[in-house]
Amino acid sequence: MATKLYPFTFIPILKERIWGGTKLKDYLNKPISSEITGESWELSTVPNDVSVINNGIFKGKNLNEVIDLYPEEILGTTVFNQFGKQFPLLFKYLDAKADLSIQLHPNDELAKVRHNSFGKTEMWYVMQADENARLILGFKENSNREDYLNHVENKTLLSILNEVPVKKGDVFLLETGTIHAIGAGIVIAEIQQTSDVTYRVYDWDRVDANGNKRDLHTELALDAINYKTTSAKKEYEAIENKSISVVDCPYFKTNIISLNDQVLIDKTSDSFMVLMCTEGHFELILEDQKYTYQTGDTVLIPAILTSFLLKGTATVLEITV
Repeated sequence: MATKLYPFTFIPILKERIWGGTKLKDYLNKPISSEITGESWELSTVPNDVSVINNGIFKGKNLNEVIDLYPEEILGTTVFNQFGKQFPLLFKYLDAKADLSIQLHPNDELAKVRHNSFGKTEMWYVMQADENARLILGFKENSNREDYLNHVENKTLLSILNEVPVKKGDVFLLETGTIHAIGAGIVIAEIQQTSDVTYRVYDWDRVDANGNKRDLHTELALDAINYKTTSAKKEYEAIENKSISVVDCPYFKTNIISLNDQVLIDKTSDSFMVLMCTEGHFELILEDQKYTYQTGDTVLIPAILTSFLLKGTATVLEITV
């Protein structure tokens, strides 16, 4: 039965955001219908936002339904043993036309107690960045609860936060507790634990169309913040037609493939694999089947599919657990 399985693509779940724009259409061919689309959830099992398969015999089924039929074959033996039928990751593309709020995410323990959720370790791959674009990542110097609160109350929080200039191809790993914000003018591929728990601590004093400010989570954040400085940027050197490791954390492993001909992928059936095409186009050749992808596509390869060929000219993120 499991031989029915094949690489899945999904209908994007598009999210309007106060900081969103139109680059998800301009750069990634997403079918957005508003001028403030901030996120395309590519692969999700967050409650009420479960991805629907967009190709093949399971087209129209949601991911949870198919995992229910073939849990180990899709997730992989190791993933299934750890998480059961819960798909453990969430994949997105983000377009920040304006600065996102300054925020952070709780760790697994805190998120479980407060929200019955996973925590939210995440990584960013910068797909496009305007001139002078920057991120906010952690503190300039080690801080503490009292000092932090003092700056929040005096509206001087920005003065103690670390700004990092970014360019296309940069990679950042954000551990839970890291205070952060994506700055204006950046398109990002985001890989994270399956969680939608965010503590917003500053939102630039902006208001929505009705004149309302968004909620802040000042008190909740106090126990969740890492007050130490952090080094989130991951250095790597891309090599043509090689799969290069850039992130290896307890929650996921991400490699980058600079494809300029072909690469044979041989993997185990321990974990599923997700491919995000951040630039270019490629074919995936699996036995006698050929699948074609382009910039902005996200593909879930069931764990049981262990050998296939990638062929084309593209930058591809390759993610496993």
